[in-house]
Amino acid sequence: MKSEILKLVANGFYKDAIFIYAKYHSASIRPHLFIFPSLLKACAKLRSFTQLQTVHAQVVKLGFHSSVYAATGLVDAYMKLRHVDSALQVFDETPERNLAVMNAVVSGFSQCGFGMEAFEVFRDILSGGMLRPNSVCVASVVVGCQSVEVGRVLHCLAVKLGVADDAYVASSLVTMYLNCSDVASGTKFFAGVLDKNVVTYNAFMSGLLQNEVESAVLNVFKDMMGSAVEEPTVVTLASVLSACAALRALSFGKQVHVMMVKTRLVADTMAGTALVDMYSKCGVWQCAYEFFKEMKESRNLFTWNSMISGLILNEQSDEAIQLFQGMRSAGPKPDAATWNSLISGFSQIGKSSEAFHYFKLMQSAGFELSLRCLTSVLKVCSDIFAIRQGKEIHGYLVRTCWNKGDELVVTALIDMYMKCGCSSMAQKVFDQLGECPEDPAVWNAMIFGYGKNGEDELALEIFNQMLETKTQPTLTTFTGVLSACGHTGRVDKGRQVFSMIRDEYGLNPTVENYGAMIDLLGRSGFLEEAYKLVDEMPQPPPASVFASLLGACRSHLNSELGEEIAHKLREIDPENSSPFVILSNIYAAQGRWKDAERIRESMDDMRVRKLPGYSLIEAA
Repeated sequence: MKSEILKLVANGFYKDAIFIYAKYHSASIRPHLFIFPSLLKACAKLRSFTQLQTVHAQVVKLGFHSSVYAATGLVDAYMKLRHVDSALQVFDETPERNLAVMNAVVSGFSQCGFGMEAFEVFRDILSGGMLRPNSVCVASVVVGCQSVEVGRVLHCLAVKLGVADDAYVASSLVTMYLNCSDVASGTKFFAGVLDKNVVTYNAFMSGLLQNEVESAVLNVFKDMMGSAVEEPTVVTLASVLSACAALRALSFGKQVHVMMVKTRLVADTMAGTALVDMYSKCGVWQCAYEFFKEMKESRNLFTWNSMISGLILNEQSDEAIQLFQGMRSAGPKPDAATWNSLISGFSQIGKSSEAFHYFKLMQSAGFELSLRCLTSVLKVCSDIFAIRQGKEIHGYLVRTCWNKGDELVVTALIDMYMKCGCSSMAQKVFDQLGECPEDPAVWNAMIFGYGKNGEDELALEIFNQMLETKTQPTLTTFTGVLSACGHTGRVDKGRQVFSMIRDEYGLNPTVENYGAMIDLLGRSGFLEEAYKLVDEMPQPPPASVFASLLGACRSHLNSELGEEIAHKLREIDPENSSPFVILSNIYAAQGRWKDAERIRESMDDMRVRKLPGYSLIEAA
C-alpha cells in the first residue's frame, strides 16, 4: 500500500491515491505512518478540506498525532488550504518539533500573507538555539517580508548562515526587495548572484514588472537567453509578454511567440493567455483572435476574459458582445471579472449606453458589484452627466457598508458630482473621509472640479489645505491650480505656484504646466513675459499654447506680437486660417484697415481660406 500510494501522489494522481487508501482502510489493513504525508499532500492539492479532516481523524485514531512527521504534513496541508488556526492547533499539540515542522509553519504563514507572524516563528527558532535554520526556512521567511528594513536584517542573517548564495534564498531576496519597491537594492543584489537559475531570473523579471520597469524586463530576458541557465519556463514567457504588452513591443512579442512554438509551450494556457493579451494591447486584435481560436481546449476563463477585454480595447465591441454571448452558451460561465471587463471597457471607449446596459444585466444576473465595476459606472455617469444614476450608485455604496476611506471610490464619486455640477455634494463626500486623504488624486479631483464649476477661489482653498496636510502635489495638481489662478486673475499667486514646481518639489514642469502659466500671464496682459516663457519650454510648444497667447493678443490688442505668433501657428498648421483671421480683427479693432487688408491679401497669397460661416435653423 505504501509504495502504491506514494507513487500515485508523486505522479499527480491524487484522487486515485485517496481511493486506494479508502479501499485498504475498509479492508481493515493498518496503514504505515509514512503514507500520511503523501495523503495529506493529495488533500491539499485537491483543495478538499473535508477529505483533509477525514485523514487527520485517521492519524489521531491510529496514534500517529504525536509524530512530528505526521504533524509536518498536517501543518503544511492546513496552511495550503488557508486554515491557519487548524495548522497552529496541530503545531501547538506537537510534543517534539524539528526543523521540518518549523519550516512548514514559517512557509505557511508567508504563503497566507502573515509575514510578521512568520518572522516571529523564525525568531523563536534562532533564540531557541537548538535548531539552525536552513535555506528553506530562510527563503520562506524572506519571501513573506513586507518591510525592507526587516528584509535587510534577514539578508545579513542569510549571509551569516551561509545560505545567501542558495538559488531559492537568492530568489526570495530578489522578490523581497522588489515587493518592497526597492528596485535599486533588488537590482544590485541580483547582479551579484553568481549562480543564477531560471527561478532567480523569473523572480527578478516578475518584480521589475510589478514595479513598472518593463523595458528592463526585456533586457534581463535577453541576458538570460545569452547565459547558460535552463530554458525559459511558462512563468518567464508570461512575464516577458506582459512587458511587451505594456511597451507595445509587438516585434519582440512576435519573437517570443516563435520561441513558444519551438519549445512547445504555446499549448500552455497561462502562456497562451499572455500571448492573447500582448497582441490585443499592441493593437493587432486579429492576431489575438486567431490565436485565441487556435487554443481551443486549452482556453480557460482568464483566456476568454482577456480576449473580450482586448476586443473592447480595440473598439471591436460587436465582436466582444458576440464572444460574450458565445461564452454564455458554450464557453466557461462568465464571472464578475467578465462583466467588469465589458462595463469598464465600454466606459473607457465612451460607449456609455452599452456600459449601463451590461451593468443592469450584471445586477439581474445576481453578481456582486465590485468596487472596480462601480467606479467604471461612476465614470460613465460623469461623462454623460447622469446625476440620478450616480446618486443611486452612491446610495448602493452606503447601503453595502462601503469603506468611506477607499480613496479610489471617493475620487470617482467626487469626479461624478463635480462634472454633474453638484460641487456641494462632492465636498460632502470629501469631508466624509475624516482624515485628510494621502492620495493626491482625491485633491486633484476637488481642485479640477471646482475649476470646471467656476468656483476657482474654492479650488485655491483646497490647494492650500493640501499643502497644510503635507500631501505632495503632482504635476497635474499644479496645472489645475494655475488654471484657477488664470480664471481669478491671481498673477502673483500663479508665479509663486509655478516656481514651487522646481524650487520646493524638484519637479520639471510639463507642457500642461507651461500652457496654464502662459494662459494666466496672457489673460492678465503680461504678454511679453508669457512669450518669454514659451522659449523656456523643454520641447516645442503645441499649437494650443500659441493659440492661447494669440487669443490674449486679441484681448489686449497687441498686433505686433500677434503677427509673430500667427506666423508660428502657420508653421505648425498651414491649413488653419484662424490665426490670420484673428490678426486681421486685431488690426481692424485698432482702426488699421490697411494692415487688416494686407493680412487678408497675404492669406490669398498663401492660399489659406477662411471657412464660411453658416446658420442652422432646426425645427422644434
